[in-house]
Amino acid sequence: MYDWLIVGAGFAGSVLAERLASERNERVLIIDRRNHIGGNAYDRYNEDGLLIHQYGPHIFHTNSKQIFDYLSRFTEWRFYEHRVLAEVDGMLVPIPINLDTVNKLYGLNLTSEELQSWFAARAEAVPEIRTSEDVVVSAVGRELYEKFFRGYTRKQWGLDPSELDKSVTSRVPTRTNRDDRYFGDEFQFMPKHGYTRMFERMLDHPNIHIMTQTDYEDVRDIVPHRRVIYTGPIDEYFGFRFGKLPYRSLRFRHVTLEQPWYQPVAVVNYPQTNEYTRITEYKHLTGQEHARTALTYEYPSAEGDPYYPIPKPENQELFKKYERLALATPDVWFVGRLATYRYYNMDQIVGQALATFRRIGEALPVEADASAINVVPSPPVLAS
Repeated sequence: MYDWLIVGAGFAGSVLAERLASERNERVLIIDRRNHIGGNAYDRYNEDGLLIHQYGPHIFHTNSKQIFDYLSRFTEWRFYEHRVLAEVDGMLVPIPINLDTVNKLYGLNLTSEELQSWFAARAEAVPEIRTSEDVVVSAVGRELYEKFFRGYTRKQWGLDPSELDKSVTSRVPTRTNRDDRYFGDEFQFMPKHGYTRMFERMLDHPNIHIMTQTDYEDVRDIVPHRRVIYTGPIDEYFGFRFGKLPYRSLRFRHVTLEQPWYQPVAVVNYPQTNEYTRITEYKHLTGQEHARTALTYEYPSAEGDPYYPIPKPENQELFKKYERLALATPDVWFVGRLATYRYYNMDQIVGQALATFRRIGEALPVEADASAINVVPSPPVLAS
């Protein structure tokens, strides 16, 4: 008898497995339908000995010392500040847009103060910022929106920015200084030996059993367990009762080149040209020294594994129907991006999992759990 059956061995499931096993001394079975742990953060050495991210680049960054300290139990870190260039009008320029971006693109020599006025002169008045288009044109105007955002967003999402919630482009700041870091967080690091090694250490506990290539439907009725933590798609859990929640997927093409380097930074975006959205070169991220270099080309797709919940009002309404079912389902805790139909960074998922663990402790005190477990069902929880 397992105390917990955890569906999904990504960040949400693995953090909760570790906490339940080590802090509550409970027996955990964690399963994943893929043939590995780590979820989308899984990395591996390719046939050439280069460490690559199987599902595209994962850059760890956070402002939470608590989250950073927690993960530091399972990995050493390599300091890394992420920088991204975009190929625009035949030039490679920094993204997010900053002072150097505008000066290089337009052959100007503006100061930070002058750039503020330059943006203001081009910004469009938007009565209410609702869409991703509104966010950008109200800040920097339509020309930069067209150059950097419209084409990229249409490739990435299969929708025009005017059809997407403001949250999509709000994630990318606009700067008037020369800061070319993609993120501004206090803690910016990469796991020194990779994400997979970190997950292996996280799940290395005698109370945790792991089954990969295992589907929840195949074991839910045959493996004895008391409670479930579900990190998969919430609509799938309920048999798509109200229809499928829309997701955007990705296709990856991994290549190795017979040269030490290919591009000046880890990621180059292509908002104007090519079918792919970006190219990642992993040695920038990992610090690995090697005579060859590994790249990944990303192609957005309407079909495939669910990666990005599509932020539109009608999709949220559909999710709310599943959320109501989840809240009425005892002894199942729904956690993570797919189970709560929201886009989260890795650190946000870790934070959500740690917060869920605290709520489990409040709802199921350890000292009373053993006697009450088959008498009083625990309250259903949908992590937020």
